[in-house]
Amino acid sequence: MTPMERWNTLISSGDVSSLPQLLADEVCFYSPVVHTPQRGKAITTAYLQAAFSILMTPSFRYVNKIDGGNRLSLEFVTEIDGIEINGVDLISCNDDGQITEFKVMIRPLKAINLVHQKMAELLQASAATR
Repeated sequence: MTPMERWNTLISSGDVSSLPQLLADEVCFYSPVVHTPQRGKAITTAYLQAAFSILMTPSFRYVNKIDGGNRLSLEFVTEIDGIEINGVDLISCNDDGQITEFKVMIRPLKAINLVHQKMAELLQASAATR
């Protein structure tokens, strides 16, 4: 299965339990709101699971996909609290098809602020229950 097929399966199922198997141990996550890269499978899994729970609304859809084999560019749109969010996931994979780099860019500024607020709330709540 190609990296694009594996990612599409995850997105269409909405089941993030398989996410850790898709990530390389040395994966690096670049958030649109955190200025430093987040390195490692555990932190990347936490960020992506939080992002899924926030961004995967009924209106979520990819509107443009570029499949470069081990490099994917996936433009998405979704709506949260009446604000339309436009973003891009840039994904790099190793030769085993595991994600080594995941970069997210979001626009407009209102959307970034909203996602930042919701991600902070969710990650803080998650940390409090551990």
